[in-house]
Amino acid sequence: MSLADYPLVRHWIGTDGDRLVIRTGKVDIGQRISSALARIAHEELSLPLERIEVAPVTTAGLDEGITSGSLSIEHSGSALRAAAATLRAHVTDLAVARSGGTPKDWSWQDGTLTRPGLNRPLPVLALIAEADPDLAADPTLAPQPPAATAPHMRGISDLVTGRYTFLPDLDLPGMRHARVLRPPHARATLEALDDSAAEKLADRDIRLIRDGSFLALAGPDEWAVTKALATLAAACTWDTPPLPEDDVFARLTAETARRFPVTGGVPAEGPVRAPLEDTLTKARFERPYLLHAALAPSAALAEWDGAALRIRSHSQGIHALRDSIATSLDLPADAVEITHHPNAGCYGHNGADDAALDAALIARAIPGTPILLKYTRADEHGWEPFAPAMALDLAARLVNGQIEAIDAEVFSDTHRGRPRAGANDAGPRRLLSNRFRDPAWPAPEAAPNMNRHGGMHRNLDPAYTIPEKRLIKNLVAGLPHRTSALRCLGNTTNIFGLESLMDMLAEEAGQDPFAFRRVHLDDPRSIAVLDRLEALARDTPRAMGHGIAFAQYKNAMTRTAVAVDIDLTDASEIRLRRAIVVADAGRVIDPEGLAAQLEGGFLQGASIALHEEITWDRGGITSRDWDSYPVLRFDNVPEITVEIIADPGNPPAGAGEATPGPAIAAIANALCDATGLRMFRTPFTPDALTRAALAG
Repeated sequence: MSLADYPLVRHWIGTDGDRLVIRTGKVDIGQRISSALARIAHEELSLPLERIEVAPVTTAGLDEGITSGSLSIEHSGSALRAAAATLRAHVTDLAVARSGGTPKDWSWQDGTLTRPGLNRPLPVLALIAEADPDLAADPTLAPQPPAATAPHMRGISDLVTGRYTFLPDLDLPGMRHARVLRPPHARATLEALDDSAAEKLADRDIRLIRDGSFLALAGPDEWAVTKALATLAAACTWDTPPLPEDDVFARLTAETARRFPVTGGVPAEGPVRAPLEDTLTKARFERPYLLHAALAPSAALAEWDGAALRIRSHSQGIHALRDSIATSLDLPADAVEITHHPNAGCYGHNGADDAALDAALIARAIPGTPILLKYTRADEHGWEPFAPAMALDLAARLVNGQIEAIDAEVFSDTHRGRPRAGANDAGPRRLLSNRFRDPAWPAPEAAPNMNRHGGMHRNLDPAYTIPEKRLIKNLVAGLPHRTSALRCLGNTTNIFGLESLMDMLAEEAGQDPFAFRRVHLDDPRSIAVLDRLEALARDTPRAMGHGIAFAQYKNAMTRTAVAVDIDLTDASEIRLRRAIVVADAGRVIDPEGLAAQLEGGFLQGASIALHEEITWDRGGITSRDWDSYPVLRFDNVPEITVEIIADPGNPPAGAGEATPGPAIAAIANALCDATGLRMFRTPFTPDALTRAALAG
């Protein structure tokens, strides 16, 4: 896709003095895409890594859409590989034309080209600078062999020594710090504001910015602005209709949904078949609303010079965000430029885009002044777009020890809340503060994601060979909270349910969980992953409970098998003892980065399984800190073994979202192995386990 949009070598590769410059539209949010791209250029062009730079990702550069879906290597990496391979062939031809020989005579090493009989090697970068500017990348060229050694993550020394500058650390001359005062909850509006508040704040050199119910403060001293929020809050009167407190899972039903049959991972408009008959095994699996729970709250920096707006944001979709902010402020798109700047952030649609609009609104009110806006932890927890609550109804028919038919219906609100182009100004309507401005931008109606394995139906279609499948996507709108994409989208709930069901059916069939899964797989690579996990798990000392799970992300990307060993304390707390992850991600570009993704995904899945759930009452969100929204702590991180099955003959497969789903399922299966309790809703807290035990 990316190469079709940007077909020339110069779109992807350039030079800057003694350095090669890589260009990309994919942002680095900890998935190490910049390290992987540098390694691709290193492999293809034989340049030392220290002479390869990755240009900042900006809206003035390549537009590769949103960095999501584990597609960075597939899109940006494959395009860069084609551009670099083409450049290698072209530069070799330039060397032949300049100094003779044939292309086979020339060898590449450490940034130079040489051949037998040549006294002085030719510098690669100098030849690259002479390349034809209209040279088109050729994706059919064979890649160079993988590099023998794996580099460390780019910038790792600054990260571990504390020298790295995240977005909230920026400090520009004349900069003002800003904070937003949010209403009590999303349905509240400002009824009145004491006029004397602005005068009191002005005496402290703090500027009040108001647009309808949007309220913000900006001043030169960050702590003074933070304290002044209390003064502003005391001056406000809010109209606060209560939030609904009914059971959200009771609303996730076919009667409340728009329904779409799914075939081959793709939903479609059309009639919905009746449920399968004579199904013997049925279960409903549920997941509550979740937070992204980024380590650092969202932030943005913006400056308006009277004609153009420059923003630094940790958004994963800066081009769509630029267009949405431009429309929000009635500006042409070319009057807004956004540069990606990392935060200690997350995967998925957290508060980054909202913070960028907030900073832009404040910067427009104070021209010529850099505005650094930071959210508090309570802001982030209370106002980021949540992962929607989900439910998965499963039923299966077992005949002679094999699954003959499966019925799967998934229910949730939209997972698609990012600002993006669309009808009826969908981008601006998805930005939080636009809903409180005057006039307010109404929230858009939830539209179904009809992409292959998109949204809630991601991995709804089992990766197993099953003769008959009935798969239904159910979009339920009008639920209590604003929702959007969390890492893996519907995959975590669907794999939790499907892999729990596989264990239930294996027990019913009287088969070992490994053997039962193997019977239903016809993909040799998937079977190899499962076989290797079984061999490793066999040699691992068993704890109280042992569970496994298998998944192939989107049924097309990384194949992953996970085994987990757990113990249970007297207080019914699950303790993770050991975890084994085996993965086949095709050709591996950055082995350390891949292992880090697999480990990190396991830990996020474990956190969702054991702890995470948003809570609220009539007055608003109540899970506003790490006590009310706990996540996995270091004292429950298990010993993790990651084994990667290298497969250089196949293209790289996305791995950033491969492990959270099977991690949740493996923990659920281990818990059932340890206690006999089959858990159908996350999180598996001590209270939840006690209720399940009492319910029998």
